[in-house]
Amino acid sequence: MSRWMAPGASERTQFLFQLEATFPPAISSHDAQHSKIVSIDGNTWIPACYCISDLLFHSRLGWFHFGFVSQCFAPIRNRLCFFPFFRVMFTLLFFSNPKPTKTMTKIQGGAVVEMQGDEMTRIIWDIIKQKLILPFVDLDIHFFDLGMEHRDATNDQVTIDCANAILKYNVGIKCATITPDEARVKEFNLKQMWKSPNGTIRNILGGTVFREPILCKNVPRLVPGWTKPIVIGRHAFGDQYRATDFVVPGAGSLEMVFKPADGGPAQTYKVFDFPGGGVAMGMYNLDNSICDFARSCLSYALDRKWPCYLSTKNTILKRYDGRFKDLFQEVYEKEFKDQYKAAGIWYEHRLIDDMVAYSMKADGGYVWACKNYDGDVQSDSVAQGFGSLGLMTSVLLCPDGKTIEAEAAHGTVTRHFREHQAGRETSTNPIASIFAWTRGLAHRAKLDSNPALAHFSTALEQVCVETIEAGFMTKDLALAVKGDQLKREDYLNTFEFMDKLASNLTVKLNASKL
Repeated sequence: MSRWMAPGASERTQFLFQLEATFPPAISSHDAQHSKIVSIDGNTWIPACYCISDLLFHSRLGWFHFGFVSQCFAPIRNRLCFFPFFRVMFTLLFFSNPKPTKTMTKIQGGAVVEMQGDEMTRIIWDIIKQKLILPFVDLDIHFFDLGMEHRDATNDQVTIDCANAILKYNVGIKCATITPDEARVKEFNLKQMWKSPNGTIRNILGGTVFREPILCKNVPRLVPGWTKPIVIGRHAFGDQYRATDFVVPGAGSLEMVFKPADGGPAQTYKVFDFPGGGVAMGMYNLDNSICDFARSCLSYALDRKWPCYLSTKNTILKRYDGRFKDLFQEVYEKEFKDQYKAAGIWYEHRLIDDMVAYSMKADGGYVWACKNYDGDVQSDSVAQGFGSLGLMTSVLLCPDGKTIEAEAAHGTVTRHFREHQAGRETSTNPIASIFAWTRGLAHRAKLDSNPALAHFSTALEQVCVETIEAGFMTKDLALAVKGDQLKREDYLNTFEFMDKLASNLTVKLNASKL
């Protein structure tokens, strides 16, 4: 397996990446800091001494996890490895994870649009695909590189192209990407400050982003009263994310003008007389998009048999937010009221500040419909309240009801990427990125009536949760569990955790009947 290596990575780290292409995943979980390398007959590289203890820990003789044992075995192993037969047998024994106990036929998965991303999530994304997806599923992947450099090289056309591909194939699976600011423009020497790729894609697809926490029993919640999930339904069109904003250079008058397409008289609205410099913004939304948003949220809540709440600030934005409130109520009355009554659930509008206060004291178990910006903020708040930003699913459901885009609900983990570039160990949580794949594949399975693919998606999600609940986790989750008592042995590094998931997934799939 080939893997991109960051400039400046240490020689030992580069060795491990190179070695992973030759040997199975157990090698990559070795801590580079303790490597001692020997060369056998000019082309075979074998990590010795402390490396053997790590390999034994991850393979069949896990109880030999002692430093002195590794030092005793290393000379024996190295001598045996001069002979081809023993070299092969030793590699099979020590350099591999447990193999499947039966032959597994790859699941036929269908077409998906894959969108590669940036920084640490880009690295994790490749590992997920190579270790958790492609060994088990054959997919017709339509690949788009949304890395910052490629977006700049294509003048962001690649972002538009991938959105149109999602509309064609109905399933998009997206890695986290950089939204450039002034510092990023300078860092990447960009042609301009490109807009958020998420915003561009969502504005082409429309629909609603549903974000739901991934619950693990041993990860404590910062809001202890949240015993049931809270699903954020975020309107994925317009508002600030399609706004025109600018810096006002000095004193002057600002007006908004609407010119009817039918040739009627223009309508002019005075906004403000600026006494000096400042800022201004104009934003919009569409009745059809708001109605689709209402249907998506009300349908989602009905499927879960949960109440649905819409939050706005219609007391201040009487016409703008008032339009959301009125159209939501209209859709509910015409299309959902009887079904909600039969299910024993309800729909209610609340002011955003009142809804935030209510969410702190409620136990969960509801859908919270938010305008675009509110949903952006509250989804992160809810994720952290349930324990971690890394434990949150994010799925965009389009108005046609059959097209989705699944993504990780966090950023590109820049701080970890800088550590990785320096050749230092990282412990980055991949769960949200894995769930982007599982939710995308689950929808592909639903569209194609593919029970085997649906089973695989469910199994991989179960493996993620079960592995964490068994005590194997990344540093962010271990910190939530252990707090100030955290020690290095309480968590796995990025690659160790991925190896553990791959091993557990193999075991689970071997045990299944599919």
